[in-house]
Amino acid sequence: MLKRLLVGRPLGSDRLAETLLPKKIALPVFASDALSSVAYAPDEIFLTLSVAGLGAYAFSWKVGIAVGLVMLVVVAAYRQNVHAYPSGGGDYEVATTNLGPTAGLTVASALLVDYVLTVAVSISSAAQYGAAAIPALKGHEPLVACLAVAVLTAMNLRGVRESGGLFAIPTYVFMFSILGMALIGLVRLTFGALPMAESARFGVETQPAYEGGFVTLAGAFLVLRAFSSGCAALTGVEAISNGVPAFERPKSKNAATTLALLGGIAVTMLLSILTLAHFTKIKFVDTADISREPAAERSARHPRGRRVGAVRRRHDVHPGPGDRALAKSVFHGFPPAFYLVAAATGIILVLAANTAFNGFPVLGSILARDGYLPKQPAHPRRPAGLQQRHPGARADGRGADPGVRRAGHPADPGSTSWACSSRSPPARSA
Repeated sequence: MLKRLLVGRPLGSDRLAETLLPKKIALPVFASDALSSVAYAPDEIFLTLSVAGLGAYAFSWKVGIAVGLVMLVVVAAYRQNVHAYPSGGGDYEVATTNLGPTAGLTVASALLVDYVLTVAVSISSAAQYGAAAIPALKGHEPLVACLAVAVLTAMNLRGVRESGGLFAIPTYVFMFSILGMALIGLVRLTFGALPMAESARFGVETQPAYEGGFVTLAGAFLVLRAFSSGCAALTGVEAISNGVPAFERPKSKNAATTLALLGGIAVTMLLSILTLAHFTKIKFVDTADISREPAAERSARHPRGRRVGAVRRRHDVHPGPGDRALAKSVFHGFPPAFYLVAAATGIILVLAANTAFNGFPVLGSILARDGYLPKQPAHPRRPAGLQQRHPGARADGRGADPGVRRAGHPADPGSTSWACSSRSPPARSA
């Protein structure tokens, strides 16, 4: 009973096509990691530029445009990859085919480590975000993170189609809440009714190394550093190219369309947040840079106005993710909308880890098929009467069989589909 509850009912090989993903489900399943980057990529740009003072904030939108252009170029490149390499190997297959097995293994190793770190970073960020929003969770972040990983694991045991249907709702809520916030914010800005951010009243002191502005070498490198930090928005874009077999037919076309949707939505959200942050004068400063000099000395040095060093509450200058700080300004006087954005941001940080649950099994299966991992992920042994069927696997387990439909694992990463028979069912032609 417990196994049936966690894994679901056995599914015959002739029904594996039912597990493939339409574009409306594939977008939230594979793009949650990339979309979640919008929650912190703008913050990284502002945090980097803040060391050069308030004047540096004027470069934020220019850095954002550069990041957006790079993302569009990367999306365009992956759109070509999904047509040229539709088997689901992604960067591993591209590197192996064009540069040889050594380069392919290097890329595959980096991807496997990246998937593990994606789970660790996303879940840790979500736990810290939750603790900041709910004081009762402070001090229990490790437990919250472990429970979140356990929940994601349990949900993915039922397969990517079923888990994707559940994960699609909060992902779409996040997208529409951010895009809605951007639209309302721009409308209020047009009519002059956009309130300033809570941190707008503070100043930011320029660090001595950057007093010469951006005409110096240090200033130029600071802009480049802000650009590299903002490129965190590109994380997770490769997940779609790694999961092409999970799409409904025509697989490559649907994957390319989903990539285009991801690129357009992510760039729009990123630039919208940066634009609104510029006009609401949000201040983001690394809390480690806040001065701790005595209040009397600060007052003597800065009799007019307030600088960041005079702030006693750190959240005044770094009030959490940029979208949450913006939501306070845009939805001023309407708290439910603010809480919706804050909740959606926290949930999307958790769901970003789901990208690894979808990508790791696919890549692991392909590496096992090529002999670089134990054979169990590619051809697991099962007792008589319960045999797992993988796409492209011969009945004798010796490579690809073009007569077997390319569906299921690895087309359905994270799922297990079983054919109940004492012998293998006959292969069906595509």
